[in-house]
Amino acid sequence: MMLNSDQTELDLPPPHSESESVFSDCSRAGGAEDTGVGGGLCAQSRITEPSDGVKKDLQHLSREERRRRRRATAKYRTAHATRERIRVEAFNMAFAELRKLLPTLPPDKKLSKIEILRLAICYISYLNHVLDV
Repeated sequence: MMLNSDQTELDLPPPHSESESVFSDCSRAGGAEDTGVGGGLCAQSRITEPSDGVKKDLQHLSREERRRRRRATAKYRTAHATRERIRVEAFNMAFAELRKLLPTLPPDKKLSKIEILRLAICYISYLNHVLDV
């Protein structure tokens, strides 16, 4: 970083690495143990906003770079993993319900997702044919 002739090193905000977040000092403050909340965030950092130095540091970044840095935080990764787990569970439950509606021999035969979809297509075609006759 270049300094202007009228700036000193003391005027500059402290540098942040890409892996650091605004909430990186929570582990030193005893955050998760005090609040009983997982994810390593202390109560104070959830309430306060980033300091002016951090805001100035982030203002010069492009929108995409800010998004990348936000996604690099442990809090974001944990939340994303939780959302993805919920999505996959809902997806699997939908396949299980569809599987229950399809006739197979034996009835408890394990089918892959693609087999369930193909069987559902065939079964719907069969039901349409039965209705047309």
